[in-house]
Amino acid sequence: MSQTEKLPQLIDIWQQTLPWQPDEKQQQKFQLLYEEILAGNRQLNLTRITTPMDFWEKHIWDSLAGLLGVEKEQFEQPLQVIDIGTGAGFPGIPVAIAYSNWTITLLDGTRKKINFLQTLPPILQLDNLKTLTGRAEEIGRTKQHREAYDLALVRAVGTASICAEYALPLLKNKGIAILYRGNWSKEEEILLEKVGGEIEEIKSFHTPITNSIRHCIYLRKR
Repeated sequence: MSQTEKLPQLIDIWQQTLPWQPDEKQQQKFQLLYEEILAGNRQLNLTRITTPMDFWEKHIWDSLAGLLGVEKEQFEQPLQVIDIGTGAGFPGIPVAIAYSNWTITLLDGTRKKINFLQTLPPILQLDNLKTLTGRAEEIGRTKQHREAYDLALVRAVGTASICAEYALPLLKNKGIAILYRGNWSKEEEILLEKVGGEIEEIKSFHTPITNSIRHCIYLRKR
């Protein structure tokens, strides 16, 4: 990788939009993650988002923006978090870099992707990152994983109601599923309400560089 392919720092934007900013070690881990994803892309179809600015906004910033609706006191707790349908490791890996006291399990049904993700914890020096191969609906029926997680992160793996059906069995009582969406409609909200859980908040925001619309839906398990 050439020296020019560095992720932007954008400290002011981090602080203004989240508000949070990575320290130097976290910045280095984001850069390493970027380099490893680009290298992995040569063998696997991990992501089409490969330019430094796009990667920063659509993968790293977007992953952490989903946590805007999490209660502040929870950031200090050792939460168990599952990233359902993680793909190339988003949003789970940026969350693991940002919050070392949380344990993040990356779940995906594609063995090749999980094999790749298993190489990353030692490279990124993340001892709070785990991987799991399987389908969410099957994992949610196992004794080990059913009702085992405080947070479930679900980004782009189906309709909101399907995402909720995957997430709710994995959550502890009062746990929260964070559904990462682009656009959002009242029709989707009505369908989601039928699945179960309680819609606690729907956050609408724009990405800081391309001004693309995003929604995060926070679904509490009752």
